[in-house]
Amino acid sequence: MIRNTLFSFFFFTGIVVLSILFLPSLMFPQKIVLFGGKLFGYWSSFCLKFFLNTKIKIKGTENIINNTKFFIASSHQSMFETFFLQTIFNSPKFILKYELLKIPVFGWYLSKIGSISVNRNKISKDNIGLIDKIKNAVITSDRPIIIFPQGTRVLPDERVPFKKGVGRIYSELNIKCQPVAINSGTVWPKKGSLVKNKTITISILEAIEPGLDSKEFTNLIQKKIYSELDTIG
Repeated sequence: MIRNTLFSFFFFTGIVVLSILFLPSLMFPQKIVLFGGKLFGYWSSFCLKFFLNTKIKIKGTENIINNTKFFIASSHQSMFETFFLQTIFNSPKFILKYELLKIPVFGWYLSKIGSISVNRNKISKDNIGLIDKIKNAVITSDRPIIIFPQGTRVLPDERVPFKKGVGRIYSELNIKCQPVAINSGTVWPKKGSLVKNKTITISILEAIEPGLDSKEFTNLIQKKIYSELDTIG
């Protein structure tokens, strides 16, 4: 309990301090804010290692796609991956809930780094044009898009069906997909206490080439990611 309290206090205090320190960066080029995002990722890993004795293992770095357009599809069990994946890949652009952009300061950063928002509670012109926004983000930037096909954080043993949207994005973009499996919920679950002396494994799987139909792709990536999660625990 003491470790959990210390972790939460220092982690969130650090996030607040970094957010305040980087406030002036909102008036400068985007790359400065992106550097701050990487610091958030390193800070999260430091706090996990220092307070909870967490080991962080990265598998499959040889599978990282280089020199071509791609998007990332990752499992989602905790806040960890939203921070730490920025340190592995080239500052991915997130597809996220519109409500997050309304959070003071934090939402400003999300907007500055080019996050793509979707309002799940209503049909709007922005939602209808979501695919066009994603296409434009891919065309105009070398940074990959990252999506969480489960749609929200899930418990480590949950195997919810992937959202159909990931298949549509794959079909529309017609670029490679980088699947990523992360068992972060075994340490930092969406509910309950954090767990010490465990290992978070980030498994970067082999790329899926474009050309499959939407349903076939969705079934394939769901199978690949869940099979890997069953392996890494």
